[in-house]
Amino acid sequence: MTQTGTPPVIGVIGGSGIYDLDGLTAKEWRKVATPFGDPSDELLHGELGGQKMVFLPRHGRGHKRSPTDLNYRANICALKMAGVTEILSLSACGSLKEELPPGTFVIVDQFIDRTFARAKSFFEPGLVAHVSMAHPTCSRLGDKLAAAAVAANIPHVRGGTYVAMEGPQFSTLAESNLYRSWGCHVIGMTNMPEAKLAREAEMCYATVAMVTDFDCWHEENGAVTVDEVIRVLLANADKARNLVKGVTPKLQGRDHICDRGCHHALDSALITAPDARDKAVVKKLQPIISRVLPI
Repeated sequence: MTQTGTPPVIGVIGGSGIYDLDGLTAKEWRKVATPFGDPSDELLHGELGGQKMVFLPRHGRGHKRSPTDLNYRANICALKMAGVTEILSLSACGSLKEELPPGTFVIVDQFIDRTFARAKSFFEPGLVAHVSMAHPTCSRLGDKLAAAAVAANIPHVRGGTYVAMEGPQFSTLAESNLYRSWGCHVIGMTNMPEAKLAREAEMCYATVAMVTDFDCWHEENGAVTVDEVIRVLLANADKARNLVKGVTPKLQGRDHICDRGCHHALDSALITAPDARDKAVVKKLQPIISRVLPI
């Protein structure tokens, strides 16, 4: 289990086009079973410059699962069980802003969740918890990613709002214009409920939203096509791997809990009275809650 206050273990979730992590030594794919079922794929364990790393291809190797079909709870729980303390989410997305063209990386700091067909919490009847999502990403990780992007000369923006849609279809023009009117910066299909679950699991979480297209609002670019997305995301994938290599040394050496509160998100979140807690649910949730409610 994850022990906060110990040296970090960096988890990387690879989105579309990122199904492996280059540069790892002592690589080993390991199968893991969670109380919530199977994750998208085996976890790739290894080291990068002496730093322990765990990689999960979000859609499975070969891109076998759509955003709606992902077992988000199993994915986050598997990373937690592997000892991960910090998660770097690499995600393809569409741009809702003229100034964010394809090839730009947006280090997201806010989300709007428009998904509706996914289990969004580890908690269930018998044990209820409410974590804060006011600031859904770890600003400490975001700052480190921005510094690494500067060093790697990667076009990027620090801060932005990611609207998560259900998918797997792309937006209608009316939807795209609605999200633009809300002031959203990028649109994707996978970071919710991923970020919510990472917060419940007391892990730092940061998103690198890698722009592949202008969604469908842009008059000069027309509707989104898979061919267009694939062409750009392959180029983005190379930059993303370089970004991971660059940010990893910046995350080494932490010997205390995250000062932004990520590692203690459950301290005041459990609301079910002790005598009303379902023992079976408490047991099931041990990979997530053992720090605050061990059995």
